Amino acid sequence: MAQWIKKAKPAPQQVERNEQVKSDVSRILLDIEKRGDAAVRELSVKFDGWDRADYRLSDAQIKECVSRLTEREYNDILFAQAQVRRFADAQRQSLLDVEIESIPGVILGHRHIPVNAAGCYVPGGKYPLLASAHMSIVTAKSAGVKNITTAAPPFQGKPAPYIVAAQALGGADAIYCLGGIQAVAAMAIGTESISPVDIIVGPGNAYVAEAKRQLFGRVGIDLFAGPTETLLITDDSVDGELCATDLLGQAEHGVDSPAVMLTTSRELALETLKEIERLLVKLPTQKIAREAWENFGEIILCENYEEMVRYSDEYASEHVQIMTHDDDYFMKHLTNFGALFVGARTNVSYGDKVIGTNHTLPTNKAARYTGGLWVGKYIKTCTYQRILTDEASSQIGEYCSRLCLMEGFVGHAEQANIRVRRYGRKAVGFGEPAL
Repeated sequence: MAQWIKKAKPAPQQVERNEQVKSDVSRILLDIEKRGDAAVRELSVKFDGWDRADYRLSDAQIKECVSRLTEREYNDILFAQAQVRRFADAQRQSLLDVEIESIPGVILGHRHIPVNAAGCYVPGGKYPLLASAHMSIVTAKSAGVKNITTAAPPFQGKPAPYIVAAQALGGADAIYCLGGIQAVAAMAIGTESISPVDIIVGPGNAYVAEAKRQLFGRVGIDLFAGPTETLLITDDSVDGELCATDLLGQAEHGVDSPAVMLTTSRELALETLKEIERLLVKLPTQKIAREAWENFGEIILCENYEEMVRYSDEYASEHVQIMTHDDDYFMKHLTNFGALFVGARTNVSYGDKVIGTNHTLPTNKAARYTGGLWVGKYIKTCTYQRILTDEASSQIGEYCSRLCLMEGFVGHAEQANIRVRRYGRKAVGFGEPAL
């Protein structure tokens, strides 16, 4: 039976906070829909202290941001985007159009069609998260999206050069220095100056996530995302310093970021706790990481690999990192995760920033039913049908007519009947089943 060496603290105030977020977002979305650019500008001033007549960056402003990068920084961004593009291109190539002749004369198929316009949100109020630009924009390009609009908040009172450079190098068609609900809503709903898109993608804070939830249906979204989560699966093959580093490396995302470790080694569990305290003193982001660890951090001592699999699938974490004597066992048996990081040589930070897999991943146990952002999120799989012969139309029509009448749909049946009369051997009267 599992034993909690450290357990997360309950957060009863969370439900009340969530209801307030829902109410605030609903009110703001209605205001933007009603007043457009004026509401967007007021919200930008209120929440970001950022006032502009036009929030779209000009070519000159974009070039100025890019010029501020060193040659090394510029090339590092290109390297990261090349990795994302290479993997996204491979994913796109795996999506094949289909066409079959189901019975003689009946052609069925599907085509993979990219959406026409995507809105990519890049969070950057607290940290300039330029990696999110790679993940959304580059992937949309690989999917074949024709028009890509992107938005990110100002950083320290001006456009964030790293983010703007990543947006431009990734291939964005329009770049807005705009954050939060107002950015997501403007791209989804459209304003006098911002054209509406077909899908909104990208991570964000609780307000951005709730805005996407409320806008879903009006536009597509990538997924419902919450605070970053990480879960380690470990045994005595690794040490406490490595585990503590990987836990805190994700805890620094935010004060509500869960960091969980499953292990079969009590000695490793206790060593990891000591190492966390040692590293927190040195970590520049210790204020955030410590609060996240104290409130949402857990270390669970499990009896065996099977129990670790069971708990990992129950948590359905966004990131699952495996560092054991038999990593392949977990590769084979785990089913609920956003992304796997297999072996001590890799880690979640690699996936977040550069290795090439997408870092926009399901949270809040959504990994039970969905994966993360990939080229397929930008693509509609649309079916078509074609009948080539009179005989095939008549054959399908006879079955269709009888099936429609079982449901009481006489008009539906007549759509079939008229074709049986025209293309078949026997005439069928209105409302009569084909023979």
